[in-house]
Amino acid sequence: MNEFKQGFCKPCEGGVEPLAFDQVSTEIDKLPGWRLGADGKSIVRKFRFPDFHRTMAFVNALAAMAEKQGHHPDFCAGYGYCEVRYTTHAIGGLSTNDLICAALTNQLTES
Repeated sequence: MNEFKQGFCKPCEGGVEPLAFDQVSTEIDKLPGWRLGADGKSIVRKFRFPDFHRTMAFVNALAAMAEKQGHHPDFCAGYGYCEVRYTTHAIGGLSTNDLICAALTNQLTES
């Protein structure tokens, strides 16, 4: 996972193939808590928090990281949780950017 934590997203505007299922299956094991989405084209993790304030602090930190990386997740948040989903819309599947951002998202809760 260290390779992803140290990575930085590269702009993706299409024209490349999504990562192969085998590659995603291997790499997702390096990302604690993440799983392949039901669509097979995204990765998903649900984060839990003790209260709404901490949930929103996480969402704000997630937004700041996503802006810095130029790669934005879909998410759903409520009292005590935030479910985060990464996919690369421009290619209709997963890219290295998704793995990088998943690793960086995990770092937001490590402290």
